[in-house]
Amino acid sequence: MDVDAYLDRIAYGGPRTATFETLLGLHRAHLHSVPFENLDIHCGRQILLDPDLLYDKIVRRRRGGFCYELNGLFAGLLAELGFRVTLLSAGVARDAGGFGPEFDHLLLRVELEEPWLADVGFGESFDPVPFCDSGAGPYRIARDGPAFVLYREQLPRYRFTLQPRTLSEFSGMCHYHQTSPESSFTRGRLISRATDDGRVTLTDTRLIITRGKEREEHPLSGRDEFGVLCERYFQIS
Repeated sequence: MDVDAYLDRIAYGGPRTATFETLLGLHRAHLHSVPFENLDIHCGRQILLDPDLLYDKIVRRRRGGFCYELNGLFAGLLAELGFRVTLLSAGVARDAGGFGPEFDHLLLRVELEEPWLADVGFGESFDPVPFCDSGAGPYRIARDGPAFVLYREQLPRYRFTLQPRTLSEFSGMCHYHQTSPESSFTRGRLISRATDDGRVTLTDTRLIITRGKEREEHPLSGRDEFGVLCERYFQIS
């Protein structure tokens, strides 16, 4: 991995020591620069969890990806910079209640003076979350028996354990989310990126821009408009 090229990709020019300040800066830079997106699935391009392929896609070709790609590659960057990082598996909260299966989502545990949850691949804008229940900010972690649950305010986002995982263990669910009609990723195109004051999100039918608590929705006038907006807001042709 070319660390300098990766840091250039996410427009990060801060310190590189393994501290919380560095983690926070890298995390925010990644969310602002690398979009959460599923475009390859709808182009019929297979996504393989090979670190070299992920680096080529995200750094060299300046694309985005979904959790296995984004957090999988970000873990490699953190390790190169001297962080102690562990891949964890989560089940994502379902609208009808309960959580998805093992390996439904990939997140990271970063060991500093206290452990932190890092996640640049969930499609939401949040800073690293401490494992201690600090009560600060809208995101918090709470115990659920032998597991943990990440909450946004009162809503569960996903449930996970501290069992260390390897990237290859996520290959089965990565394939599922690319091919199954039951996966939300196969049902329509999605690309989303954090901004200074919110997010910009593009789907097959609308452009959504949030600024603080304000939300704007603009219906797409036709199929060609998706490509125009994708290039305008995400620099992806």
